[in-house]
Amino acid sequence: MIRRRIAIIGPARTPIAEPFSGGLTAHIRALTERLCRRGHDVTLFAAPGSDPSLPLVELAMNLQLSETARQDVSMPPEVFLHEHHAYLALMTGLARQRGRFDVIHNHSQHHLPIALSYLLPAPMVTTLHTPPTPWLESAVQVGPTPPVRFVAVSRYTAEQWRPTLGPVDVVANGVDCEAWQPGPGGRDLVWSGRMVPEKAPHLAILAARLTGRRLVLAGPVSDPEYFAEVVSPLLGRDAVFAGHLGHEALSHLVRTSAVAVATPVWDEPYGLVLAEALASGTPVATFARGGTVEVVDESCARLAVPDDVASLARAIDEAADLDRAAARERAEKFCSLERMLDEYELVLDETAAA
Repeated sequence: MIRRRIAIIGPARTPIAEPFSGGLTAHIRALTERLCRRGHDVTLFAAPGSDPSLPLVELAMNLQLSETARQDVSMPPEVFLHEHHAYLALMTGLARQRGRFDVIHNHSQHHLPIALSYLLPAPMVTTLHTPPTPWLESAVQVGPTPPVRFVAVSRYTAEQWRPTLGPVDVVANGVDCEAWQPGPGGRDLVWSGRMVPEKAPHLAILAARLTGRRLVLAGPVSDPEYFAEVVSPLLGRDAVFAGHLGHEALSHLVRTSAVAVATPVWDEPYGLVLAEALASGTPVATFARGGTVEVVDESCARLAVPDDVASLARAIDEAADLDRAAARERAEKFCSLERMLDEYELVLDETAAA
């Protein structure tokens, strides 16, 4: 593999720093660090407040608006304007830096990097972490086909994008099996992720209660109203919220749990928390939705009928009897960060050389 000069474009609103706000920020951190470790010259463009140990250039979330502009009746939410300004400044800046990068890897989920990719002096790879959205479809469809190579995080996500993009390559997300070490398990269950309605931690509490097992939940409260009105009233001695944990504390929690429970009520593109659980040797019980079914198999997980609490409780009981070594083996073979990096290196190298 030729050592490449790689620009990685991250989200403008959420810093790439622990404790991670979600799977995307953890993914970008791991990808950036490991590409550097493999000898590539990487520059990460990401939100202010990102980890300064990374090869970081902070995105310019500092739009200065006049009072006249602020009084305009069409004034959208200010955070939208700051994000728009950050990516507009980035893309026009990259357009003037001919020869600095061999390839640009976009993880922003914002429309401007795709829409303005024709300005760039280097080719772009965009990873599709989400289903199609109106803004992204607009960026893809405007004018000539943008000079972008698209990669989806699962076969499911690739199929969702097929009507717009045609066939899309798949590079499944990976988890650092060195950082997520296997553990002995335990009696309790674990649920980890953002506290938002689409992740539905309240359903995990209800299912755990049916099994008679204690559930420990961890993650950022991304939707305070949902947490206060739906999740918090269900908490008690058998359902405990541990807070937004850093990696070490979260890893310890997951590897000392009997089963990792996931409750998406939307079609998850991938489900990184499942891969983290498997690397910890912890079997999984989850709803059979979206790309999550590609992460696991029968050796390490049980799938429940989507949104069905009783079905999930049965899946938890069955998953608790699965072999923890099989869960770890699944992570090492399918979910490893090294496998993901090998595949991304090939994609980035092919794109840079095209």
